[in-house]
Amino acid sequence: MRRPRGVIAPEIAAHARRADCSRVVRVFAAAGIAAIAATPATPALAADDGAGRRTASADKPDWEFAINAYPTQVRGGDNYTSAIAVADRGPLHLEARANYEANGARSAFVGWTFAGGEAVTWELTPLLGGAWGEISAFVPGLEASVAWQRLDFYVEAEYVRDNKAQSDRYTYAWSELGFQAFEWLRLGLAGQRTRAYGGAREYQRGPFVQGSWGPVTLGGYWFNPGSSEQVFVAQIGIAF
Repeated sequence: MRRPRGVIAPEIAAHARRADCSRVVRVFAAAGIAAIAATPATPALAADDGAGRRTASADKPDWEFAINAYPTQVRGGDNYTSAIAVADRGPLHLEARANYEANGARSAFVGWTFAGGEAVTWELTPLLGGAWGEISAFVPGLEASVAWQRLDFYVEAEYVRDNKAQSDRYTYAWSELGFQAFEWLRLGLAGQRTRAYGGAREYQRGPFVQGSWGPVTLGGYWFNPGSSEQVFVAQIGIAF
C-alpha cells in the first residue's frame, strides 16, 4: 500500500524511536551523574519547596504529612479523581496513591531522598512500591527536582509491568517547569505520559498555576489546550 508523503514505515519509525530514546537516556544519565558528582550529596539540604511531592525538606526530623486530590475532567472521556498522600521524616519518604497508575488502582511507595547544592539545589528520591486493584505490579520509580532562584524543574517517573498481563508494560512520567512569581504563586508548564485518559494521545502538555496559603494549596493543570482531547486537572491539597 502506498503511504502518504512524509509517513515513515512503522518498523523504521519504531527503530528510530528506540534509537532516539536510547540517546536521550544516555544524555540525561550522564548529565545527572555529572551534577551529582559535582555537588556534595547530603540529606540535610533540599531543593525548593515549591516543586516535588515532598511536604518538607529532607533535613527536618519530625513527621510531616500532606494529602492532595486531583479532580480530572477529560473531554470525551470519563471524569475521575486521583489522590496522593505523602509522609516525610528526614530523608524518608512515603507515598500512597489512588487512581494514579490506572482507574481503580491503588499503590504505595517507600523512598529515600538525597539532596544537595547551594546556589543550585537538587533532590533525588528513588522509590520502590507496588500497585494492586485494576492492575497488579511491582513498581520502581524516581522523583527528582532542581531549583535555581525562582525557577524549578520537577520530574517523576515509574515503570509499571502488569502481572495480570505481562506483555502490558509502560513508563509513566510527570514533569513541571515552574516559576515562583510570588511567595504564594507558582506557575509554569507541565507535561505527562500516561494511559489514564484513553485514546491515542500518550503525551499531554500545557500550562499550570498553583497558589499556596498556609497549609492549603489550590491549583489547575490544562493539558492539550485548544484540542479535542483537552484535559483539566484541579489540585486541592493540605499539609499538616
